[in-house]
Amino acid sequence: MQCVVTGGNVKVLGKAIHSLSRIGDELYVEPQEDGLALRSVNSSRSAYACFLFAPLFFSRYFIPKGLNFRCKMAIKSVQAVFKSLATFEKTVEKCHIGLDEQKDRLTFTLHCKHGLLKTHNLSYQDSESLEAVFDKDSCANMFRAQPRVLVDTVVHFPTSLEEVTVTVSDERMWVRNHVEDEAERSKAMLTELCLAADEFDQFAVKCHNSITFCLKEFRGLLLFAESTGLPVSMYFDEPGSPVVLSVTDSVLEGNFVLATLSDGHSLQKNNRGADAEQPHPPDDFMNDDMDAYLIAIDTSIAPGPSTADPPPPSLAASRKPLAPNYRTRTHSEEEAEDGEEDPERPSDKKFRSLFFGSVLPPSPQMSTQPVTTQEVLASDSEDETEAE
Repeated sequence: MQCVVTGGNVKVLGKAIHSLSRIGDELYVEPQEDGLALRSVNSSRSAYACFLFAPLFFSRYFIPKGLNFRCKMAIKSVQAVFKSLATFEKTVEKCHIGLDEQKDRLTFTLHCKHGLLKTHNLSYQDSESLEAVFDKDSCANMFRAQPRVLVDTVVHFPTSLEEVTVTVSDERMWVRNHVEDEAERSKAMLTELCLAADEFDQFAVKCHNSITFCLKEFRGLLLFAESTGLPVSMYFDEPGSPVVLSVTDSVLEGNFVLATLSDGHSLQKNNRGADAEQPHPPDDFMNDDMDAYLIAIDTSIAPGPSTADPPPPSLAASRKPLAPNYRTRTHSEEEAEDGEEDPERPSDKKFRSLFFGSVLPPSPQMSTQPVTTQEVLASDSEDETEAE
């Protein structure tokens, strides 16, 4: 494998790697006939990103026939190769990427000015192909905007903010910080920005929805888009379905697939019909069938732009299974499982295993455990006192 990047494309390659570092801790490298694929996924598998660099992106791109090479490595070690990107265009003339199969090393060689060479021999591990299955062209809502518009939007949110909610109508888009607990809404600082349709290069809405997704990964894509000047496209359907953020050029393509929060309370409301006004038990994912390939996060979000009196969540999220072995849980099963309270149970908002399944015990092992009861014995001290 021989890949040579020259000129300003060296900085573009480095920006892509820094952008992928916002997703996960490992970089998956897979040379293909149609280009070099760099991918990453986070630990909860709720965010996936891929950059595909076409052969024309390189001044030289050679892959031996029959080469079936896939590897993963620590993304921090690759970041170290492309540190100080601000000075790369002035100091680095080209970057050579080669494979040393005898030593199991992936070599990055930077050809700097004045004949200086910097060689990084990075160890790697063999891996399976990492790829998420998604169809962005089938999404109901599609938007495209220049990166400066989106950067100027998210700059108003603090870096510590985890999630943002995007709400769309026929002519406007609202972006606001997500407050998880409705009881804390009066105490939290709420920030909301409204973007008109004429601020976008393309604004196509077929379904009015609100989605909530992680801001950190979104900023990672904006980091790359702003440096390259490529417009950012956004595709999404309904809450609980993934949102796809994309940048495309003639020689490269980048896709970020992020999980969105689904409204579990609205889902229970639809399933129970006339009993919708009764209190809803919390959804317990620890006893759910986690072997299904799902892209979902369970929490409650407030749809639509905020008003003086924030309305209660009203999204009727209809979660569609992505694998045939998904089992729909009835309300009685949820109540039976919610009765078992685990002191070490995490918060209600959790990521399900996305795209690739999960390694957990089979669901019968988790749902058929008997519930043991203990007798509570009251003290006899009061009765003895009365007897005396």
